[in-house]
Order: sequence, then structure tokens, then C-alpha cells
Amino acid sequence: MILIILIYNYNLVRHLLCSTAAILWTNKGILILCFCKFVILLMSFPHLKPKHTNVVFLKTHKTAGTTVQNMLFRFCERNGLTMALPSWRCDHQFCYPQFFSSQFVHPNTLPANMISNHMRFNENELKRLMPYNTKYITILREPASTFESLFTYYSAHAEAFRRVPGGSLEAFLADPLRYYQRGGGNDMYARNTLTFDLGGDKDRPSTDVAYAKAFVEEVERVFSLVMISEYFDESLVLLRHLLSWDLEDILYVKLNMRTERSKKSLSPGLREKIRAWNSIDTHLYDYFNASFWVKLSKLGLDYVAKEVSLLQQAQERLMNSCFNGTLPVPLKASEIKNKELRPWQPNENVDILGYELPSNISSEAKRRCLKYILPEVPYTTKLLYSQIRQRFRN
Repeated sequence: MILIILIYNYNLVRHLLCSTAAILWTNKGILILCFCKFVILLMSFPHLKPKHTNVVFLKTHKTAGTTVQNMLFRFCERNGLTMALPSWRCDHQFCYPQFFSSQFVHPNTLPANMISNHMRFNENELKRLMPYNTKYITILREPASTFESLFTYYSAHAEAFRRVPGGSLEAFLADPLRYYQRGGGNDMYARNTLTFDLGGDKDRPSTDVAYAKAFVEEVERVFSLVMISEYFDESLVLLRHLLSWDLEDILYVKLNMRTERSKKSLSPGLREKIRAWNSIDTHLYDYFNASFWVKLSKLGLDYVAKEVSLLQQAQERLMNSCFNGTLPVPLKASEIKNKELRPWQPNENVDILGYELPSNISSEAKRRCLKYILPEVPYTTKLLYSQIRQRFRN
């Protein structure tokens, strides 16, 4: 029998000299081992702890959520885990915009370790579905940028946006209530969409500050991590530490990007109008952006910067192996030969970009790299069939 005595107080250990010792008791006597550097190494690198594998990712709209989802899909496949996926009647989302129900989940993807497709958050239903130690994660983006993206992306889908002459964002923001009606078709894209996705009341008046504060408290109670889209790599550092994952687990290729011509520039005045119209989203973002930096500070900003640098170096190696030593060139859907790699195009005025792999990379590189660039809808379908086959095999 071996007994190892370790010191777990990191603030103490980091200041100790290497003369600090572990005492190893064996049947032949006592062996003194120097272990200080090992302990510091153990505490500094999350991947030395067991990986956390039970995760709810609340995928919000137009916030880089598809890139995070792709990361989680790949993690599940690599580690033999199960991703809860939508039933056939829900398509590739969990019957959004209805509140999430466990009935929306395909039965052959249960019991699940993770869930990440679009839904309207319903804590009670998710707790019924997921393991008790599940970590809840989501992502937010600055409300003005989010709304601009929603307006262009869903201009042909949201009734409020279709009513605007010439599809003018300026005209909509000059008098939003002229075009917006609560309960109108796809109205969840036209006001406080982040709040709606998180299960809140998007139509509370901007004067109801008490509701906004209470809703923030509720989100903070449930979610272990609220990522910030503008600081994506820093968010992944926090994610890695929360889940004790390896660097490889958080590598990504940016998905669902728009061409520059599909974006509208926002003046300071327009930004303020958007933030006022989406007042609860604004309250959410401002609070969690501030708390995000508190989390980073606790980890140590210099340490975070080093972790981001390591991530970016690993990203560069990934790009070199997948794209013949060059950066990937985002392509319009019409330029992508492989139809499976063409991202969904919401309307004729918006170009969503995708990628294609070089033809001269190895078969192994193609197999591995393809999943990084596979759009959400075909990846959801592939993963579903894969899990069904695995279920019947077992």
C-alpha cells in the first residue's frame, strides 16, 4: 500500500521551494520525493484532471454559436459520447421557438452527455434530461452587432423586418413599433433575441429595470460560463479550464460568416437606438461582459494571454495541415463544389461563407479536417445517423 501526502493549497504551493517534499510510505521504509514543480504543473494545466463531459450549450443566435457547437460535436465523436439531437419533426433545432421539451429529443440520442442545437431554454426540462453534474454554458454578443446581423440574416423571415420599406435598418429603428407586433411571424428575431433564447420575456418594457436585473441573476445562477463572442479565444480559455479539456479540444474554424457586402455599418447613433430597442439584451451583455473580465482576472491576465497565444499557435498548425500551409479562404456557397459543405443561405441579399479542402491533402487529413468545416445542418444529420447506427450495434 502506498500513501502520498500532497499539499493542495495553490497559493501556498506556488511560493514554496523545490525542497518541499512528498512522503512516500512503502513497506521498505520512507522515500522523500521533491514534487513542488509537479504540483504546480498539475494545477496549471486543466487537462491533467479528468475531463468534464456533461454539457448544455445554449446556442444563441448570431453569436458564433455554430463554431462552438461544431467544437462540441467533434468532442463527442472523439470521446465516444452522446449528443442529444432533435427529433425528425423538429428538423435541426429543438422545435424552436417553442420552449424546450424532452419530447423534442430523438430517442436514439438518449441518455445524453451534451446538447447544443438551437432551443428556447427551459431549465426544468433540461434537468430532467441531463446528468446531475452537467455544466451550463452559453455565449453572448454585443447587442448592436447581434441585431444588425439578425436584421440582415432574417430580413425575409421575420414579419417585422419584411414590413420595412426597402429593408432599411434605419427606417426600422426610427419607429420600431410601427413594424413590430408581439406575436408576429418570427418576432423572436426582431427584439431581445438573446433574452428570448435564454427563456426570458423579450417584450418587457425598457423601463422595467427590475425584471432585467432579476433575469440576469437567474442566468448567472444557472450558467457556469457565459462566453463573449468578441473575445472568443479568451472565452475558450475559460471553457477549457472549466471543463478540464485539452488544447486540441478547443481548436476551431470560424463558421457561418457573412461577406462584407452582407454587413451594414452602424453609426454611433444607430448603435444606441439598437441598444435601447433591445434593452434587456443590453443589460445582459453589459453585466456578463463585466463579469467575464473578472473571471479572466482571477485566472491571471498574463496567464490568459499565454494560453491564447498557445491556442493561436495550435490553430496555425491546424490550418497548415488542413489547407496546405495557407490560411483557409472563405468561399461563397456557389463557389463550393462539394454540396455538403455549402452553408445555408437565408436570403438573396446575404452570402454565408463556407470552405472547401484542397484536393491534394492526405486521406487522413481530409477525414479529420472535414468535420471542422462541416456546416451545422449536414453535421447534425451525420451525427444523428452515426449515433443511431452505434445504438443498434450495441
